[in-house]
This record gives sequence, structure tokens and C-alpha cells, in this order.
Amino acid sequence: MTEDSAARPDLGSILASLADASSRPRYAFLVLGLIAEAARPDGEAGPWVRGGAGERLSLRDWLARQLVPLAARDRRRAGLRAKVAARIGSDDPEKLEAALAEEALAVGKANVSRAVSDLVRAGLVRRYYAGRVTDHVNRGGRRMAVYRVAPPVLNAIRSRPTLV
Repeated sequence: MTEDSAARPDLGSILASLADASSRPRYAFLVLGLIAEAARPDGEAGPWVRGGAGERLSLRDWLARQLVPLAARDRRRAGLRAKVAARIGSDDPEKLEAALAEEALAVGKANVSRAVSDLVRAGLVRRYYAGRVTDHVNRGGRRMAVYRVAPPVLNAIRSRPTLV
């Protein structure tokens, strides 16, 4: 963010900084809005979030699940369906839908991670990890992501009754 917008950002300056830092600024803004929704009053979200049915989900899983409906009409979904059908070797619609949902969730998690990296690059979010093994060499060493939205950014997003 620029010096002027860092002091008291508004949605326009947030979008401008995302346009500079991300190849997919609208998607990153959606992810930022969801993180802000899940964040506690101190701006921190994660490592665990309550899902719609009261289930306990990791923050990244919750974010990916929230964004899955956006991919349902994507033109790439047909290609993904064909790839999954070839991989599982079955035309059973139930098995195919279950495998397709699992694959879409995995792709969604990767997309969320890329969007959060863009948010970190833009200076809107800080990321750290919590969990059983936090200093493990393997990035996936059972660490759970925790995202902290900068307080001025959180205030700008939460000052609106609904997001743009």
C-alpha cells in the first residue's frame, strides 16, 4: 500500500494495492473479505474456524469451501470432470461427483494460498503458522495457517454493511 493509503485505507485503495500486487485482484479481494469475516476483533483468523454445520475446519479448508461455488460454472470444470473420470476409471455418477468435489477443493486450497500470498505482498495481511510442528523444514509439517488482517484494512472492510 502507498503511504497515503496506509494511514487510513478505503476499499478503493485496497483494490488499487491488490491490482499492483496480484494477477487476480478480484479473487484476492474475495479472499480478503472472507478472512475479515472469519477474523476475531483483533484481526486474526485461524487456525480453526467453525463451518456451517458447526464443524471445526482449518481456515484454509473453510476459505476453499466458501469459494467452491464460484468454480461450479467455470469452463475448466468440464475438463476437470473428464480428467477425474479418466483417473478413477468409473462412470458411476456418485463416485465421479465425490472425486470431482475432492479435486475442486484441492485446487481451491491452492488458489487460496496464492491469493493470500498476494495479500501478504500487498501488505494487507500477515501470515504465520500455528500447530504441532511450527518450525519443521517441510512446509506442510502439520502447521496450520493463521492470517492477521491489518487493523486499518479490517476497519475499512467492516465499515460497510456488505462488501462490494
